[in-house]
Amino acid sequence: MTAQPTLTAPAATPRPLRRRALRFAGHYLEMVAAMVVGMMLLAPLWPDAWTARPDVGALVMAADMTIGMALWMAIRRHTARQITEMSAAMCAPFVLGLVPYWLGVISGETLMIAAHVLMFLTMLAAMLWRRDEYAH
Repeated sequence: MTAQPTLTAPAATPRPLRRRALRFAGHYLEMVAAMVVGMMLLAPLWPDAWTARPDVGALVMAADMTIGMALWMAIRRHTARQITEMSAAMCAPFVLGLVPYWLGVISGETLMIAAHVLMFLTMLAAMLWRRDEYAH
């Protein structure tokens, strides 16, 4: 008599991959929305003389977006570590962009555009670094 092969079900995953990917993307979009709200609400508080300078304006904008995002993450009960990591990921491109700006290598407009593009990438990198935390 030949033994019948036993069929075993694959190990169940906590959530299907598609659902986790959608949750991850949704979380990213929530943070972007919180950043926009932060910019809109906090920008009027800064003196025009400060924001007229591209270097100061870049830092002010980074701060406004970071405050909005950090507040939303706190409301969503993220840990202090997660909030700190994401805040650093958001601010780093702006701070690093100041060096070439101050050296006259890039213009103020290039500083703002490059820092924003890099900020979205560094945020994504921070989320991918801890993807399990951002996908559930």
